Amino acid sequence: MPKVGVEPVRRQQLIDATIESVAQKGLQATTINSISKNAGMSSGIISHYFGGKQGLIEATVRYLLSNLKNDLISKVDENTTATQRLMFIVESNFALVQQRKDTTRTWLSFWAQSMHDKELHRLQNVNSKRLQSNLTVSFKQLMPLSQATLAAELTAAMIDGLWLRAVLSQSDENQFKHSESLAKNYVHSLIKQYGA
Repeated sequence: MPKVGVEPVRRQQLIDATIESVAQKGLQATTINSISKNAGMSSGIISHYFGGKQGLIEATVRYLLSNLKNDLISKVDENTTATQRLMFIVESNFALVQQRKDTTRTWLSFWAQSMHDKELHRLQNVNSKRLQSNLTVSFKQLMPLSQATLAAELTAAMIDGLWLRAVLSQSDENQFKHSESLAKNYVHSLIKQYGA
């Protein structure tokens, strides 16, 4: 009988091992065996906890999405202004964990696979809608709704584009900081342009 508390630890170890394997081999070449080897566990444990490779891949994407959400939540409180919240959203998308090579390669693999996988596509849509919604909530405190919706759409595209550019150029932390700064400046220009 397993010890109480072992399951969450093992599940996290398998998620970490999945990120490592995808970063090393890509999503298509990642197998149950490569994941279990990275985790130092038997391959049967993946089926036990996740129902198979697909369930583990989906859990890994949800884990990465949760990291994004939790980073933002940890920065915001009841005194946070709309402009501060917009800056925190940008910062969360360029946080150090989003810059790590294993994380960036995993995100890129998931994005590419989401075009061919219904569940990953659904999770990617959740991510996009969450970003758009978070941005819209803050922008609409600063401008009319129609402009807020447009500003959110433009900002989401800017964040994704700058992050992708930094990753594909295999940039260092300074380039990510520069990209974050560009995104923040863009947000300020939208507030200035559309703000009431």
